[in-house]
Amino acid sequence: MFEVQGKLIHAELLEKKFVCDLKTCKGACCVEGDSGAPLDPDEVQWLEAHYLDLLPYLDAEGRSIVQQSRAQVHAVHGEVTPLKSDQACIYSTRNELGILQCGIEQAYLSGRTDFIKPISCHLYPIRVSKDPAVSWEALNYDRWDICNPACNLGEKLKIPVYQFLKTALIRKYGESFYKELEELATQWSTRDENNSLTHN
Repeated sequence: MFEVQGKLIHAELLEKKFVCDLKTCKGACCVEGDSGAPLDPDEVQWLEAHYLDLLPYLDAEGRSIVQQSRAQVHAVHGEVTPLKSDQACIYSTRNELGILQCGIEQAYLSGRTDFIKPISCHLYPIRVSKDPAVSWEALNYDRWDICNPACNLGEKLKIPVYQFLKTALIRKYGESFYKELEELATQWSTRDENNSLTHN
């Protein structure tokens, strides 16, 4: 683990390669799992205030559910997005290629709102663990077999997790945090290269 601006960073964020391959996985993370997407309290407030703006970007079932409930409480994950009958997030829809896409993000891309998507979705495959009692926060790489295509594509393109998630990391922690993380990754990469040369 490394430390950047008080956050613990797992080395896998610097080492593992990852690029979402939606053509292959079809957006499976919007439907797989044991709950909807985890939501921060301010995100729940935003959904309560702006859900009407999202209606044109949801399917019929999503529109029906969101008018009754924008979030629900999960025993483990806290407040999360509700699910449809097929266990997909209510804010997801399928495009003409059968790929699940986020209606919240579609509204954002259309200029309808200023909120791109829940940060838990934006940061994936990074999962953030917190302990508010001691202001402790750790960023870990989450392994999930549905993301094997993303791992393969990341290896092919040689893009590590932290680079793939640059926009999300800056959104969450700011430019200076990402710059320090980038510097750390460069140092770590140089160390690996030097070790490789030493052993050859």
